[in-house]
Amino acid sequence: MGKLLRWIGSDSFVVSLVAILLGLICGAIIMLIGGYNPIVAYIALFQKIFGSPYDIGETIREITPLILTGLSVAFAFRTGLFNIGAEGQFLIGMTGATFVGVKLSGLPWIVHAPLAVIVGALAGGLWGALAGWLKASRGVNEVITTIMLNWIGLFLSNYIVASFLLQPGQQRSYMIQDTASMSLPWLAAAFGNARLHWGTVVALLAAVVFYIILWRTKLGYELRAVGHNPHAAQYAGMNVNRRMVTAMFTAGIFAGLAGVFEVLGVFHYQTVMAASPGYGFDGIAVSLLGMNNPFGVVLGAALFGGLTYGSAGMSFGADVPPEIIRIVIGSVIFFVATQGIVRYVLLPFYKRRGKEVAKA
Repeated sequence: MGKLLRWIGSDSFVVSLVAILLGLICGAIIMLIGGYNPIVAYIALFQKIFGSPYDIGETIREITPLILTGLSVAFAFRTGLFNIGAEGQFLIGMTGATFVGVKLSGLPWIVHAPLAVIVGALAGGLWGALAGWLKASRGVNEVITTIMLNWIGLFLSNYIVASFLLQPGQQRSYMIQDTASMSLPWLAAAFGNARLHWGTVVALLAAVVFYIILWRTKLGYELRAVGHNPHAAQYAGMNVNRRMVTAMFTAGIFAGLAGVFEVLGVFHYQTVMAASPGYGFDGIAVSLLGMNNPFGVVLGAALFGGLTYGSAGMSFGADVPPEIIRIVIGSVIFFVATQGIVRYVLLPFYKRRGKEVAKA
């Protein structure tokens, strides 16, 4: 909690907040140019997000996988690696959980559901570790390998579903066993039968685990040291190659968990997909919005997921094309990425605050 409060009081939080406001303003200008009323559109957006218990629950459901994929990208970045492969890790984690959820039967929930979660998480972790191993052993750039592994993950997942799990006459797997479900029926009923599940709790705990690992353990110190300067870390006696693999394995676990809970908690089956769902790629934007801080990632995912779910309200309530919301999100990301522009906007405030501090 102290880490969160310090981050909220930091310059990075102020920059992120102003970047969000500038992004919303840019979106409003685009709407005005297109002949739409931005006030009506933003009201419709918020009404869609907070208009009913069901909408609130579905917004939370939309936010959950973004937290986990955002943590995946942020964790790798904190250790000096660029994990562009959260999408592939997401898919492999989903497939591992689906396989266990469909094929195993006769197990009690207390065994079956955790087993499906663990298998899916480890599958995603191993998929990430593969890119880490190629980086450590062969010096292959992880950006290239993770991008390629995204496609391999998509086709491999489709192959496994089509060959071993496919329901006859359908383009999807059999339904997972009820004993593997991670839904929360009692909580879903309180939110108008929204598809809420245990993944939300796990995602929030994952942000805490992220912080503990990196800033409260020896392993985390070594991971950050390798990320800052691998040559100095090696000189200090750290196993740089092993830490690279460990970092990508951990990042893969986060992304794999996102896929696990999408299949165990939301859909309860897996389709043969023509394209990736995109949560892993959105996680890159979420990580950027959160400044690669675990608590910032949670807030960034809340913004990104809320805007994504609320875009339907802009379409139906204000007749605004759904592409507009992507312009708003893109504008926010642009201003977060170009912090120099935001700091220039804040320069008069900083000067005024500096004068007040000097007078005091």
